[in-house]
Amino acid sequence: MRLSTHETVQRIWTVRLHPQPGGPLLSCPQCTLHGYRLPAASARSVALTHLARHARRDVLPRHLRTCQCRARSCSWHPRHRGCAGPVLLALTCDRSGRVWRLADACAACAAATTNTAVVPDTLLASTRARQAGPVIRPSHGPGERLRVREMLTYLGVALPCYSSPAARLLALQCALRADGRGRVRLPNGLLRSMRLHGRAELWSELEHAGWLRCSLPLRPHVEARLLDADMQTQTSGRGARAAHWALRPVPLVAPRGVSPAVQLTALVLAAHTSDGVGSAELDVLARLGGQSPQQVEDLLDQLVRCRLLAAWQHLREHDEISWRLPEHSTPSSAPPGR
Repeated sequence: MRLSTHETVQRIWTVRLHPQPGGPLLSCPQCTLHGYRLPAASARSVALTHLARHARRDVLPRHLRTCQCRARSCSWHPRHRGCAGPVLLALTCDRSGRVWRLADACAACAAATTNTAVVPDTLLASTRARQAGPVIRPSHGPGERLRVREMLTYLGVALPCYSSPAARLLALQCALRADGRGRVRLPNGLLRSMRLHGRAELWSELEHAGWLRCSLPLRPHVEARLLDADMQTQTSGRGARAAHWALRPVPLVAPRGVSPAVQLTALVLAAHTSDGVGSAELDVLARLGGQSPQQVEDLLDQLVRCRLLAAWQHLREHDEISWRLPEHSTPSSAPPGR
């Protein structure tokens, strides 16, 4: 009887950006890539794209994937109760942003590792789809929520941690509405409805992050090109429905006039809510909303006062936030409370 050796397969890929005058040098020990000079503005995007190519090429059936963190005695994070949950692709960067690691990790280890975000499978599916056929998605309802959730997770990694909530809301619409070449056109009417019209500083913020390049002509729209290579492989129009849902994420539609931070928090919660209840790790909510954990709790209180939430709770044993929506379908008719 032939024994399987799949347990020896390593699904860990690492790239390093070495600062140099004229642009950083990228190196990857897995493919002996050394000394590849990059423009500073696109270095992060190229590094992430390189890691994604490794994951696409070194495919392993899900039932054979194991937690690589556990294989290294869980040295990537503080001690916790042990491996648990499905094996996911976890993207980690060091505090300097110079070392990026993509690896298989169980949900528990991924949540316990700092500066880590889970990479949605759909961001790696575009290349595999040409070989395995089309990806089947719901045409409405949960499909839009899932798509927005995946894109929020992507932006939590692709954008700097200091990116403002307003810039994140703008980036989300760009990412969902971009065509197959990473080009996007946002009408001024859409920007007015988001209360982001004329906010040139938000576009500058995203340009400074090296995520897009835009033009602000005297036209009825703003044009931009997304510089992240992952955004240039998606199917044109696939996120249009999700983009509309992100503007009014039923049943957590924030009232007009609230801050972008409240809007973004409501959207993040809506993307993690099903059947009137939801839960997520506190650090996940903080990363997706560009806030500190303390700010997240204050924003949750604001959502209770807006009557979008009936109550929320911090489960400190697991550092998880759970919440409950009002029983009535109309937020304004639900009683406030925590």
